[in-house]
Amino acid sequence: MMNGALMMNNRNRISQTILTAVLFVLAASGAASAQPQRSGMPPPPPPPKPTPVNTSATTAAVPPASNAPQKITREGINVEFKVEPVVKTDGLLEGKEALVSFAVRDAATGQPVTNLRPAAWIDERAKGTTSTDLKACREKVQSFLTAQLSQRPDIDLNSYYVLALNEEANISVIDPLLGFGTTKLLTLVFLKSPGEDWAMSADRRRLYVSMPLINQVAVVDTATWKVITNLDTGARPLRVRLQADGRYLWVATDGLNDMATSGVTVIDTATEKVAANIQTGAGHHEIAFSGDDRFAFVTNKSDGTLSVVEVARLAKVKDLKTGASPSSLAFSPLGRAVYVAHEGDGRITVVDAVSHAVTATIASPPGVATIRFAPNGRHGFAVNPKENVVHIFDASTNRVLHQVPIANSPDQVTFTKQYAYVRALGNENVSMINLSQIGTGAIESSVARFPGGQKAPGMATSRSTADVVIPSAEDNSVLVANPADKMIYYYQEGMAAPMGSFTNYKREPRSLLVWDASLRETAPGVYATKAQLTGQGNYDVAFLLDAPRVVNCFEMSVKENPEYEKKREVAIRVESLLKERNLKTGENVQLRFKVTDSTTKQPRTDLKDMGVLTFLSPGVWQQRHWAKSIGDGVYEINFVPPRSGVYYIFFQCPSLGVAYRQIPHLILNAEVAAKAAGQ
Repeated sequence: MMNGALMMNNRNRISQTILTAVLFVLAASGAASAQPQRSGMPPPPPPPKPTPVNTSATTAAVPPASNAPQKITREGINVEFKVEPVVKTDGLLEGKEALVSFAVRDAATGQPVTNLRPAAWIDERAKGTTSTDLKACREKVQSFLTAQLSQRPDIDLNSYYVLALNEEANISVIDPLLGFGTTKLLTLVFLKSPGEDWAMSADRRRLYVSMPLINQVAVVDTATWKVITNLDTGARPLRVRLQADGRYLWVATDGLNDMATSGVTVIDTATEKVAANIQTGAGHHEIAFSGDDRFAFVTNKSDGTLSVVEVARLAKVKDLKTGASPSSLAFSPLGRAVYVAHEGDGRITVVDAVSHAVTATIASPPGVATIRFAPNGRHGFAVNPKENVVHIFDASTNRVLHQVPIANSPDQVTFTKQYAYVRALGNENVSMINLSQIGTGAIESSVARFPGGQKAPGMATSRSTADVVIPSAEDNSVLVANPADKMIYYYQEGMAAPMGSFTNYKREPRSLLVWDASLRETAPGVYATKAQLTGQGNYDVAFLLDAPRVVNCFEMSVKENPEYEKKREVAIRVESLLKERNLKTGENVQLRFKVTDSTTKQPRTDLKDMGVLTFLSPGVWQQRHWAKSIGDGVYEINFVPPRSGVYYIFFQCPSLGVAYRQIPHLILNAEVAAKAAGQ
């Protein structure tokens, strides 16, 4: 969906190349069809050419059937591959989760090599082959880097989804890796009511969404992208926060006229049951935790108080008068204190996280809406939309260091390692404050801005207090949701404007999250992730390190799961009713197909999400449609081939868990229509 290539400077971050140079490049090309093409964007880069490998310094171990660890040494680097089931079984079973890890060490010193971004894929080995040689492995990796639909691995260990919480009762799940044109929509998560705020578990298995109109929290399974349960809370649940250890989910319930439920609902994430309802005080609530998760701190805006809740007993232990209309709070690990900002009188009250006593007060003008700490835990940012200013203070001295003017009602702040990003409601610009300039007189002059859309976010029909600017999977880029534009923008630091955008399919994105299942450094030099094994068989685990250039295909064997046989059956069958496979460019094609239940053999007439992907090989054009039911299990779409070539037609049905690759695809050929006489 992008009309240009994203070029990365850090050659060690090969997954940035995959998740940005390929993913977002393709991601924004669809947006180009809906808006004028940006000028000055470089063409997409060619696939990387493999670097010659010093085969004399290469060793590889052939794994026994037990999937024992495998090691190689190349280019002065040792790589040890391990794969083991998450839940201990007799081996790796299809349909079960496995922990995949690569330990990278310096061959000479044995020291871990840190801060790398390796990439990896799991792909079934060609039938009849016992191993994949180095040449074939390089070709396989190169094909994966092209991100073509026909050359995708069985499991991509660089998975990256963008989630948009919409003003409708749904969540967009956007796959920036796979897609060939106008859409990247993987699926929609359907909620009972529009969501307000959300939180994701550390293992990425669960997504929790507050729904204030029906007094519930939805629990979403990210393996299927379906709601598995809706939990009752107190009245009007808004803010949701997970403890650092993930034990409890805390839901702030504003209560409205029901003061008995104004406080927090605490949900046990292990049982997915309500553990407690704790009344704290009147008004809107914000939540923060001490660094050790011993205490939860809850603001009560109407009462002007801060409630302290002991987590072990799930009981309120103290109420503190902190100021007029507390609007936001944040915990500083450096100061070991909670900082409470007040919209009413502007003060920032400092509360010791252990003694729960007020230790200091920082003066500022009334109107503070948001307070957050930079990644170092030392510098706090208090955003004041009323005064159009961001106050930056030092937690070590509790003094204001800077007052940075930000025009047009700034209301949110988000951080990367290098910058603070400030969104304003009154115009489309996002301001960037250079964190390295804090404490110097140059900070105001160093503020940069880029357009986060075409319209001011405040023009949207609805608004959420959840984050609309979030870091992407890389350290030096962000995603920006603009609900007024109904678009999502990708910005990389150092650029004057966003490098691309995603359409949100005519929905207003009120907040964003990133679901990132790519390899992460879980210990010095150890890069790991979890993956659900798709099927039985022998697999190549292709590994790529960019600098030094290391490519290798490790081996993995997955056993048949006796309990997985029923899951192997695809829920529906699709039969094309198109009689003519040879098409003419520029002419409408009415594609009809019949859908039947795989078990009952009866027509399925009730499907609202029969999706059809039509793309021109090798991915230069594509369209996606939701097919219309015309009765007796027959569905139809219409499309016009824009140019000659081979067209692939894929089918999906997210509500039945049927993905594009599970149903046999259709291949059509289009030729240029003959011109009429005299033309």
